[in-house]
Amino acid sequence: MVDIDDRESRLDRFLAAEGYEAAWFARPNSFAWATGGQNWVDAAADVGDAAVGYLGDGEWTVVTNNVEAERIAAEELPAALSMSVVADDWYEASLAESVAARSPTPAAADFDVPGLESVDPTRLRLRLGDDDLEQYRALGEEVALAVETVCRELEPGDTEHEVAAALRISLASRNIDVPVALVGGSERAPEYRHPTPTDAALGDYAVVIVTARRAGLHASCTRTVAFDPPEWLEARHRAAQRVETRAVAATQEAARATAADDDREGTAGDVFAAIQEAYADASFDGEWRHHHQGGATGYAGREWFATPDSDAPVAPEAAYAWNPTVQGAKSEDTVYVDTDDVEVLTDSGRWPTETVEAGGLTLERPDVLSK
Repeated sequence: MVDIDDRESRLDRFLAAEGYEAAWFARPNSFAWATGGQNWVDAAADVGDAAVGYLGDGEWTVVTNNVEAERIAAEELPAALSMSVVADDWYEASLAESVAARSPTPAAADFDVPGLESVDPTRLRLRLGDDDLEQYRALGEEVALAVETVCRELEPGDTEHEVAAALRISLASRNIDVPVALVGGSERAPEYRHPTPTDAALGDYAVVIVTARRAGLHASCTRTVAFDPPEWLEARHRAAQRVETRAVAATQEAARATAADDDREGTAGDVFAAIQEAYADASFDGEWRHHHQGGATGYAGREWFATPDSDAPVAPEAAYAWNPTVQGAKSEDTVYVDTDDVEVLTDSGRWPTETVEAGGLTLERPDVLSK
């Protein structure tokens, strides 16, 4: 469930600031942020089968087609809130046309609608409400438990495809779907930063990477399992841990700058500078060039990816997933960052950890599980 009062407060401020009469959301993650529900049938679609519109002063309208209207009204919308659901016959109009015919103007939408302007929902949803955080904690723990349960059962002869399938089953049993499931064994993990699963056996060690989703929220984590690891794995894993911890520390520094409401907010570029420095301090200068380093998360796998000159906002009360790699090794969890708190959300409390200090922050980071 989402906190509708929180959503209405944010959207009322947005409409007033921009001079809009309505804002519409049809991309699945935005629809989930606004309603807590799911608007898609095809999980691969960029735009769902329904759009939710907020018209100010507590007025909501959901536009869809006649095929989905009854189900969405009954199963996907907050029971405590009366949201009107209107539908056109599926063969008469596209979703964009249906919204355009019903929306007051001026208005904005997160997908292409004739006559409406574009809205980027990231700034609206980046900060998490209390209900968001409560759901995130439950999701993060369950994702970690599911991934780690699979990892503890791994054997050198397992194929990457078999591991990915086990991950999807383990998470699906918890009503969690898996947009990203990467598995790299000892042959492929050192070669590819995104090891999409193949029929290759795991071999001497495995890196298991997941981004999982429930009710629109995304949780990312990586775990490493070693059977007969290469001699370099420990040093590279330690370096990735330190870079990730420094990224989290820099995120909190940037979030404090944003909260201070001074001349400039903290940015993704600020964090990236700390990441570059951390790689150099770990004797892997320039390693960041070989893989994106992650960024803000929440109602998207990444709300934004950090780059050297990015001015994307670093907000307090928000979730981040940094994922530094050092050839063949990776460190990643989803963390909640506020001005006075850092909380690892994808933490089961059951995986071996290493205490890591960087940038004035001390975190327990997942260690390599030796089997």
